[in-house]
Amino acid sequence: MEIVRNQPEVLANRRGVTFSLVLPSGKVTCVIALKALETYFWLEPRASDTDVLRTFQNGFVRIRAVAERAFRARPATHLKLAAKDFARL
Repeated sequence: MEIVRNQPEVLANRRGVTFSLVLPSGKVTCVIALKALETYFWLEPRASDTDVLRTFQNGFVRIRAVAERAFRARPATHLKLAAKDFARL
């Protein structure tokens, strides 16, 4: 899967970070919930946008892997990644 080189952004409602992946079937817009970043990537509650994006970038390899797995399980043009998606079973 190829990554679109656009910048991730914190959502206006501060509930997540949006980013995109390019797949053979087209572009997929993804959102990872801030709660997932707090729970699995050690983001401090009420962190600044800069800290949110830094945490996202630092965890991007894992976030991308989870997004790819989620897409294979439920193909869609929009994916929402919640904390439960990062829990190891």
